[in-house]
Amino acid sequence: MTSPEASPEMRDHFAHCIQVLGGPSAASRRMGIDERAIRRFVSGERPVSEALLLDTAKVLRELAALASAAEAQITQALGH
Repeated sequence: MTSPEASPEMRDHFAHCIQVLGGPSAASRRMGIDERAIRRFVSGERPVSEALLLDTAKVLRELAALASAAEAQITQALGH
């Protein structure tokens, strides 16, 4: 993405990512962004930038790593 502002489709994708992160409150804590700002990005009041999308991707990767580690612990504990 080369533009400083994301397309409406990427704003919708950002909104989906916020839900994957547990909603605006949880995403706010994970991303270190004010919850009101997240809601403004999702609603379109504020533009979703490439940097915001990259930060979101980083947080999703971290969450995926935590989920994988938790899954491995469960699998090991159950002997599977």
